Amino acid sequence: QVQLVESGGGLVQAGGSLRLSCAASGSIFSINHMGWSRQAPGKQRELVAQITSTGSTYHADSVKGRFTISRDNAKNTVCLQMNTLKLEDTAVYYCNAVGIGFDGRQFDSWAQGTQVTVSS
Repeated sequence: QVQLVESGGGLVQAGGSLRLSCAASGSIFSINHMGWSRQAPGKQRELVAQITSTGSTYHADSVKGRFTISRDNAKNTVCLQMNTLKLEDTAVYYCNAVGIGFDGRQFDSWAQGTQVTVSS
């Protein structure tokens, strides 16, 4: 009932920047928090950044100072600005949203994932 669509992944050289965007649509009454996770080959998925409806943010230590999460509550969108990218940032990035639908039920939706590849 809630769909998330990502955009902005791709190939970038180390030290470069990329901006990921994600838009949520469907039966949405409210979204509590939105976030970005990533999964590199052979590794577990890890939370990269998260933002609440009031703007409180969390950034993993590995990206702190380089990545910035932001959100537009009116548009149900979340972005991840990624600067000074490193080889180890290469992964599939997933957008996630947790909230309440118009049916009163909580939803926990994930996007399909977008590849970010950092080259040397």
